[in-house]
Amino acid sequence: MKHAVNERGYYGKFGGAYIPEMLYPNVEELRQNYLSIMESEDFRKEFQHLLRDYVGRPTPLYFAERLSEQYKTQVYLKREDLCHTGAHKVNNTIGQIILAKKLGKKKIIAETGAGQHGVATATVCALMGIECIVYMGEVDIARQRPNVERMRILGAEVRPAKSGSRTLKDATNEAMRHWINNPADTHYIIGSVVGPHPYPDMVAKFQAVISEEIKAQLKEKTGTEYPDYVIACVGGGSNAAGAYYHFLENENVKLLAAEAAGHGVDSGKSAATTFLGKPGILHGSLTLLMQTTDGQVTEPHSISAGLDYPGIGPMHAHLFDSKRAEFVAITDEESMQAGIRLSRAEGIIPAIESAHAIAVLEKVAFRPEDRVVISLSGRGDKDLETYIKWGGY
Repeated sequence: MKHAVNERGYYGKFGGAYIPEMLYPNVEELRQNYLSIMESEDFRKEFQHLLRDYVGRPTPLYFAERLSEQYKTQVYLKREDLCHTGAHKVNNTIGQIILAKKLGKKKIIAETGAGQHGVATATVCALMGIECIVYMGEVDIARQRPNVERMRILGAEVRPAKSGSRTLKDATNEAMRHWINNPADTHYIIGSVVGPHPYPDMVAKFQAVISEEIKAQLKEKTGTEYPDYVIACVGGGSNAAGAYYHFLENENVKLLAAEAAGHGVDSGKSAATTFLGKPGILHGSLTLLMQTTDGQVTEPHSISAGLDYPGIGPMHAHLFDSKRAEFVAITDEESMQAGIRLSRAEGIIPAIESAHAIAVLEKVAFRPEDRVVISLSGRGDKDLETYIKWGGY
């Protein structure tokens, strides 16, 4: 398995667990137990039950006829936006909340950028009756107001991160600090394939249900379970990890990752990590991140709160380094135009994060016979104010 994590938590040269000593017991407890818990019969039974009856899986694999005509290829949309809570994030939070219960944890903390992971965490905490604190950057609180209110209605406390750029990076820093100070009874539900091992592997395994379903649904629709292309947006990279997971070792399936280029890769306002980053340690793992020459983390920029992150998960850093995946830079403007094109071609308003993946259709010359699967990771309700402001609707 060329692209699987090894026993020390590395994908190629990226990954590992670079953590303060005070976090070691918690991370080590998780590392020693996550696989045996996830593989146990009672865990799998409860996880599958909740994915089916609570989340609403399997989500459809929809053949987008008008989009296919427009781009003269075969476009399928994996409708993660139809999951309960409106995004793929809940696949992971359902798994982690069950795992946290089995580890005896009484409190949950989380970080969020676009608010989708925060809503998904608040939802599963309400479901299980567990206290929940979500850290969110002040800037993101302002631009993702509907999701903030949803978290509060669900009973979560939303704590603003007021340092740095006041976005996802800073919310993650605050959540890490909280966990360091409250190690015994608290589980940190990380929302993406970032953080110290075993988080990247654990989150990828929970999200792998996306590609597992794509294989079965594509087989039913086309007679083959392998697409020619899988496209997903990448901030930290959880939805891409899930969409790629069961195709990683089949190199006939081309993997395309849409990164947020903001105002342009060289504009100084970008979050395109593979274009601008270099190896370094961010939030507990060795990965690619944007940084200054003296190693300080560079402030990222993206119009999409969920992609406004200065790094990528170690799995994606490895896919970039090994050239298994091709990374495509999508600007704010290109993503917004793509979001409107999808809305008017198929009647689906995507999250701006997902619109970055749609924009890749403009960048690649697909063949008419290509089966192109795009992970539509979230719905655009939360982004309506941004769409309205951008388009003057």
